[in-house]
Amino acid sequence: MRDAFVRSLVSEMKHNDRIVLLTGDLGFGVLKPVWDQFPERIINAGIAEQGMVSLAAGLAAGGRTAVVYSIGNFPTLRPLEQIRNDCAYPGAAVKIVCVGGGFVYGSLGMSHHATEDMAVMRAIPGMACFTPGDPAETEAVTSVMLNMPGTGYLRLGRGNEPRVHAGPVEGWRVPEAVTLRSGKDIALLSAGGILTQTVRAAEQLQERGIQAEVVSFPCLKPMDSGKIRELAGRFNRLVTVEEHNVIGGFGSAVCEIIAELGAGCRVKRIGLQDCFTSVVGDQQYLRKIYGMDADAIAETAEAWLHE
Repeated sequence: MRDAFVRSLVSEMKHNDRIVLLTGDLGFGVLKPVWDQFPERIINAGIAEQGMVSLAAGLAAGGRTAVVYSIGNFPTLRPLEQIRNDCAYPGAAVKIVCVGGGFVYGSLGMSHHATEDMAVMRAIPGMACFTPGDPAETEAVTSVMLNMPGTGYLRLGRGNEPRVHAGPVEGWRVPEAVTLRSGKDIALLSAGGILTQTVRAAEQLQERGIQAEVVSFPCLKPMDSGKIRELAGRFNRLVTVEEHNVIGGFGSAVCEIIAELGAGCRVKRIGLQDCFTSVVGDQQYLRKIYGMDADAIAETAEAWLHE
């Protein structure tokens, strides 16, 4: 996903000389195309995320679109006050990019497990939040985000994630959800890089005679409430999947809409169950340990359907 982001970023920089990229002393390999083509429009701010975001706000005040790039929790939790006060409050054109959402940096421990960022970012007024599920969605979302006014947040995986979509996601607009698989028994709603596991879970359910609809939500805020309304009208059971704490994130956002609709549809949230991660290991191992790999999603959905 990060490679798809960089490709889309470079493409936009070719057409918009006001875009500037700031990095927190990392990503030099993946960001090489930017260094090579636009050396005057990339700044290494060092391991100083609060200063980096304040610098980005200053650049935005001068007419730039400033893109802040760092890993996991570093561009969100460390400079939260600067994001809220310097960027979102004045509506600055600052785009915060997190590479390594969820358990991507699993072996580095809980300090690098980004499992509260979606809740924190979506709570900030005026902040648009994007959670693409694969490289194709990343390319579509990045282009849109860079051309939107105001402050935005983009949550990515890292490199080498498989494409879930067969081709590009063309003509995407905020806040459209994307249906990858149709079904009639239960709906699986997914936000972020966990989409690969959600699709595999639907395939497992198909083998058990259960037709699961799979819908990806590349935009967490604003959310496609129309799609949720439509799903709540067709299904009695919805399952939300996120590589994030179940409190405050994607599942909570869906539940808020369902509650206001009064549709009578029930929701099961799959994610981190309001705990810190005390286990270390690679991303897929942690997904299994914390009950959000494809096997766990399929088992939970089947049990929920028959409850």
